Amino acid sequence: MACRLADSMLLSKGPYHKPIRTQRIGAHCSSGICYLKWDKLPQKGIKRQKCSRRNRTAFVQAIAVPVAPSSTDSAEYRKQLCESYGFRQIGEPLPDNVTLKNIIDTLPKKVFEIDDVKAWKSVLISATSYAIGLFMISKAPWYLLPLAWAWTGTAVTGFFVIGHDCAHKSFSRNKLVEDIVGTLAFLPLIYPYEPWRFKHDRHHAKTNMLVEDTAWQPIPKDEFDSSPLLRKALIYAYGPIRPWMSIAHWWLIHFNLKKFRTSEVKRAAISLACVFAFMGIGWPLIVYKTGIMGWVKFWLMPWLGYHFWMSTFTMVHHTAPHIPFKSADEWDAAQAQLNGTVHCDYPSWIEILCHDINVHIPHHISPRIPSYNLRAAHKSIQENWGKYLNEATWNWRLMKTIMTVCHVYNKEENYVPFDRLAPEDSLPITFLKKVMPDYA
Repeated sequence: MACRLADSMLLSKGPYHKPIRTQRIGAHCSSGICYLKWDKLPQKGIKRQKCSRRNRTAFVQAIAVPVAPSSTDSAEYRKQLCESYGFRQIGEPLPDNVTLKNIIDTLPKKVFEIDDVKAWKSVLISATSYAIGLFMISKAPWYLLPLAWAWTGTAVTGFFVIGHDCAHKSFSRNKLVEDIVGTLAFLPLIYPYEPWRFKHDRHHAKTNMLVEDTAWQPIPKDEFDSSPLLRKALIYAYGPIRPWMSIAHWWLIHFNLKKFRTSEVKRAAISLACVFAFMGIGWPLIVYKTGIMGWVKFWLMPWLGYHFWMSTFTMVHHTAPHIPFKSADEWDAAQAQLNGTVHCDYPSWIEILCHDINVHIPHHISPRIPSYNLRAAHKSIQENWGKYLNEATWNWRLMKTIMTVCHVYNKEENYVPFDRLAPEDSLPITFLKKVMPDYA
């Protein structure tokens, strides 16, 4: 049995800062962790004076207390993890006897209701904010263009959320309307609607399941070790360029018809035809009217802004050192959707333009909840299941933790950072640790 002194265990204020000392002694074993409690330590009379060997050896009475080998085993420890990772709350483990249906049954029926006025209001918000963004780009001096691009990229992310609602059948009672609106909403992003819908459904069915989930996955150790070139590429992909890695996901997964079932191919092909038509007609028109630099200003830069949010939102939703990915035989739907999803608050203007997509826990409890009802659903979940929720307000420490710690899969630790496995190749991670702010 490998033992360690948990009183010297390091729990950082961030993964690389001053250690917080826990008052426990831990002994790791296969059945759990046995903590030796320090409660019997005398609190008085500890002075710098000579004391006998007899007194020293009588200082500690060790009491073995078996507890589950979990990073969320106590309120105090969860509080320390919150400080370390940049969370507002880290939830208690969900009891094994709770099912996803139990959670859904506590939600008010009204949160599932489709409201056409609210749905089309979200379209109006996105269309108006996108138009304002394009106007800002056309009028802004060069030094204000980054602000205009940030606004426009965020606005066009709202189109994605509208298409996202359509894909989940929570936009309209008319399914043909949903397919048309979803396809059109995705066109400015050159995202094929049906291929994305098919893959995204799998993400909901297999959230945080190893291999099967189509969103962010921990890197398998054998893949990381397979090739020096691949290792370096993965370090950059999960490190400094991670906020734009959804571009690779978009390209590699959605444009190859061989990746879809036979029953899906026809609908996927129609979506691809729509995307290529937009590229074949829309791009030349932009270039004709504004030139190549106009194409960069009006389309490419907002598109990169959209992918920043696409990557950032999705990794924050399900990635943290304490959130495990599990194999199919260990996976539990309720635990993955409630315990394995993160609610993150962003500045109000982002929440409005992106239609509350980061009120994400209710969306994973039931994807049929429309985006405009997510806040009401979240309030209900807080009232009934609040102590199990992972919640954060966006901050730099949260991002720094994800980008510098959550890398290679490990069953016991959930993630092992690159610089522990390959320090000589991990200069990009070392760089991020030095330059990224640590504000929480």
